Amino acid sequence: MHTKDIYLVDLNPTKGAETKKARPCIIVSNDDIGILPLKVIVPLIGHKDLHNNKSWLIPIEPTSKNGLAKISTADALNMRSVSDTRIIKKIGVLDDEVYAKLAEAMKIVLNMV
Repeated sequence: MHTKDIYLVDLNPTKGAETKKARPCIIVSNDDIGILPLKVIVPLIGHKDLHNNKSWLIPIEPTSKNGLAKISTADALNMRSVSDTRIIKKIGVLDDEVYAKLAEAMKIVLNMV
């Protein structure tokens, strides 16, 4: 499992407004710091027009490389650490251009800009 990989991840149980159920997620944790069996992920949600122009929501078009079946949105506000035991199967890999946009969205969420 590496940075930019997209995996199906079981996010249940959840509380409140956390993204729920098993869904595609992008691994965003640094490959070099993985001592514990945890990964930092950003979940993908179904894309809606209201996601446009929201700095923490990054649209992702499906490609053969990323393995997505429909237009999705990376929700940087819901990034979190998850146990490796929640990770079900690999779907694909995010391309560098989209990952750069996601990295900027994560900086905004973390107030690091």
